[in-house]
Amino acid sequence: MPETEDIALRESRLSDVGDQSPHDPEQDAINLDHDDSRQGESSRKRACVLVGSAILQLPIWGRSIPLTLFPGFAMSYGVFQEYYTTHHPLHGSPSLTGIIGTTSNGVMYLSMPLLFYLFTKRLARYRQTAALAGALLTSLSFLLSPFSTTVWHLVATQGVLAALGCALIYSPTTLSLGEWYTIKNRAVAYGVVFSAKNIVGSACPFLFRGLLDHFGFRTTLRIWTAIAAATSILAIFLVPTHPSVVVSRTHHARKMPWTFLRHQTFYIYAVAIVLQSCGYGIPQTYLNEYAHDVTLLSQTSATLLLTLFNAPGIISSSFFGYLSDKKRFSLSATTVTAISAGSSALSAFLFWGLTSQGSLALLVLFSITFGFFAGGYSATWGGILNELEREAAQSNEAIDSGMIYGLLNGARGIGYVSGGLAGLPLLKAGAKSAIGNFGYGTTYGPLIIFTGLSSVFGGWGVLWKLKRVLRLVG
Repeated sequence: MPETEDIALRESRLSDVGDQSPHDPEQDAINLDHDDSRQGESSRKRACVLVGSAILQLPIWGRSIPLTLFPGFAMSYGVFQEYYTTHHPLHGSPSLTGIIGTTSNGVMYLSMPLLFYLFTKRLARYRQTAALAGALLTSLSFLLSPFSTTVWHLVATQGVLAALGCALIYSPTTLSLGEWYTIKNRAVAYGVVFSAKNIVGSACPFLFRGLLDHFGFRTTLRIWTAIAAATSILAIFLVPTHPSVVVSRTHHARKMPWTFLRHQTFYIYAVAIVLQSCGYGIPQTYLNEYAHDVTLLSQTSATLLLTLFNAPGIISSSFFGYLSDKKRFSLSATTVTAISAGSSALSAFLFWGLTSQGSLALLVLFSITFGFFAGGYSATWGGILNELEREAAQSNEAIDSGMIYGLLNGARGIGYVSGGLAGLPLLKAGAKSAIGNFGYGTTYGPLIIFTGLSSVFGGWGVLWKLKRVLRLVG
């Protein structure tokens, strides 16, 4: 650099320093107050988003017959399954009622990849509108359900319409939840919401059992319509879209990055989720029937088992979310998923499989342990997203965690549908009698084995990681 330019540059810097206004303590205090105010407002908004997302678990997962996103209903489907098979309120084979839950889960979860793709950027500003439309569609499906006279009517209203409505609620609001919370706290936020889902799943079986016993099938659906509509509309307004992702009408949204599809890690976790989901829905659907037919429990006791199945997830979802965020223990996503999957498999093989007539203690132990470890599996997804984001950063690649989360939900849907479709043939392949020395020797024996195997393979990512470590060592 020429000497004259160097002198001019130094003079310019000195001039800039000299032109700066003198230090003003009062102005600094005002700026600090403004910063604190903005941080406080942001914290309040995040709290509202978390509360709203938690409330939405009631309409999404609690709905009585549609098995998926209206808080309570999906997770309480075993109560309705048992009611259908004993009271026969509809024309058609009672065994076909299991198709309702399978269809509902399949439609909802398999539609999520597309919905997450649309609402991640392209239609981000319409998220709340779409969620409200979903609430309207779900309410309409439940208003039509009491007029059903055959099983297939319920498949159409609750298995398809309600599931689409729930997916429209779940997808945009879940995207917003992930954006309001940083990577540091995202898995914990997901865990808290999943805990709320399990609170719904623990309380709703008793709610639906009481409503069914006192009012019957059709009035129960009408009552649930009012509950679902009120809670969903209230909660949707508590979950606004994060300002950073709202794209102006005059600007084009950036293209979706798909480079993560080149990485083996994504496929390892996606396959694991499919396998784990195949068996996870089996106990939720058939545990009530098993308790009534094999252990000869009353309907009230059987409903209590379903509550014990969902209640441990209240703690485990937050616990596994905490582990996935590496708050205190530095555990990889593969390790956390393996803990959840392996422990739930042992529970199915040892406790459910060895249950005999009248052995209530083992069945209770199965409900608690399987509900705890399998119920926390979804909360590990925050850790999976963190791992995929780290890989993308190391490769200097763009990544959209919202889109990936939608694909993981799609993988879960494939697993739910596959497990649901396998349920009836497995039930027919079991022993003719519901009574046997152990659970393995009953009609439900193949279902128990299927649940255990699919659960253990849900943690197979740890084998892939071990193979990589051995390759590096060798």
